[in-house]
Amino acid sequence: MKDQFVHNDPNASHGRFVSHLTRNTVGIILAGGRGSRLMQLTDWRSKPAVPFGGKFRIIDFTLSNCVNSGIRRIGVATQYKAQSLIRHLQRGWSFLDGRFREAIDLLPAQQQINEDWYLGTANAVFQNLALMRRNQPNHVLILSGDHIYKMDYGRMLAEHVHRGADMSIACLDVPLNEASDFGVLHVDEKHRVKSFIEKPKNPPCIPGKPDRALASMGIYVFNADFLYEQLLRDADTPGSSHDFGKDIIPYCVDRYQIYAHDFNDSCVGTRPGETAYWRDVGTIDAYWGANMELTKVTPELDLYDQDWPIWTYQEQQPPAKFVFDNEGRRGMAIDSLVSGGDIISGGTVRRSMLFSNVRVHSYSVVEDSVILPKVDIGEGAKVRKAVIDKNCKIPPGMVIGYDLEEDRKRFYVSEGGVTLVTPDMLEQSTPRIR
Repeated sequence: MKDQFVHNDPNASHGRFVSHLTRNTVGIILAGGRGSRLMQLTDWRSKPAVPFGGKFRIIDFTLSNCVNSGIRRIGVATQYKAQSLIRHLQRGWSFLDGRFREAIDLLPAQQQINEDWYLGTANAVFQNLALMRRNQPNHVLILSGDHIYKMDYGRMLAEHVHRGADMSIACLDVPLNEASDFGVLHVDEKHRVKSFIEKPKNPPCIPGKPDRALASMGIYVFNADFLYEQLLRDADTPGSSHDFGKDIIPYCVDRYQIYAHDFNDSCVGTRPGETAYWRDVGTIDAYWGANMELTKVTPELDLYDQDWPIWTYQEQQPPAKFVFDNEGRRGMAIDSLVSGGDIISGGTVRRSMLFSNVRVHSYSVVEDSVILPKVDIGEGAKVRKAVIDKNCKIPPGMVIGYDLEEDRKRFYVSEGGVTLVTPDMLEQSTPRIR
């Protein structure tokens, strides 16, 4: 999906053009979803607020993409159990300066138009038309707050303007047999969208690639006036579900200039020959797997990239500590990520992700697991291939992940054999805001 438009030369005139574009773009992040496939992990938090990667929340990746791209007027639409997300945004994202027209506006569902909460993705944006109009943007970037990826939105905006598009849709090249999980685009040789089908049973293939399909990433660029027009029309349409994928895009495809943008052209940090990194961590297996990938020697997602940092709330913690060096009681972590405030006290950690303030006591073993903040692994406990939720206290000697049938009696076990443990499952009383 290459275009004649060049975007890689920072000294070319379009580089300043892209900067101008991003400064005059408002980003709207849709962060109201529960993420029910994450099971009990989202009982007390929305999916965008779920911790990821040792110190981040899922939404930090979308927000960092905005800030790094130069888009610094951002609205975050929240709805489901949003308190932990709101608190995270207030603590970690208050550095934007309103004097330079930079801000993150929290947009909770407030029944602003009528007595309804957000009824769909398009309705969530429609109910915040006043915010967008007040900012007077030339373009509006609609984003999802629950995926893990690094993307320069400026490149997509530049391509959008170059093509004279009314709307552009960022797309992934996925295997045809996996495309039914996405909204799928059928495009012509110039990348103009000819049809859009939400989760089709028989998805159309990419021209010239019979085994591949173009899947929507839920990332849209609109000309601002065009977006307002479509949202107002959709709001007045009887029977509409007020959703971008089900209503707005199918209506526009035959009537306006709608183009597909190849994520490979704007993905940041992908090495030559590698597939552009993007993860939907919407199931326990996918969430566990994406975290486990980061423990590899050279993971696909580079969290150490200083040119495209991932920003978050930086809690002040003491350094991680490893104590005891006796045979059978040695505090150590191998092929693992260990965060500030952790104490590995005579226990062993292998191939695992430990968030902050985790305690691993003597003679305990943690392997192939994701341990969220403030977890206490009791003396002699064994944890394998598990996700342990925040504030859990694993009793001394407890065994998790070794006998899945036994685990199913008290915990949740995924199709891929990952055991999820939450404080409620352990009958432990903890703060509900997580």
